[in-house]
Amino acid sequence: MNKTTERTTTIWPALRYRDAPAAIRFLVEAFGFEEVVSYPGNDESTISHAELRWPAGGGVMLGSGREDSVIADLPPGTGSIYVVTQDPDALYERARNAGARVVRELHDEDYGSREFTARDPEGVYWSFGTYAGA
Repeated sequence: MNKTTERTTTIWPALRYRDAPAAIRFLVEAFGFEEVVSYPGNDESTISHAELRWPAGGGVMLGSGREDSVIADLPPGTGSIYVVTQDPDALYERARNAGARVVRELHDEDYGSREFTARDPEGVYWSFGTYAGA
């Protein structure tokens, strides 16, 4: 298998939230995502579509629960995302200071990763670690 040093993001997890504007604020403040776009729904309390980028590459798409969504039967606040970070210690402190609920403390894995897991206010699990894949 040929490995290249250039990577293109081709996977974008999509999440539904009861309060998407609050989820965006939390993910930006607690974890350091960057809000790229956010399109309102029927009113300012809902988000039709938002894209949050991870500074090192990739990101997530999210929005408010909608009846016409392909994932309408997926309960809001459901999911588990792993995000690669070069500085899990600093991110851990940032997340804790922003009120993230840490469910697995910062630790070293047998396979060499340093990581932790937190839940956002609606229940999505966010794991951050140094393991970037084989």
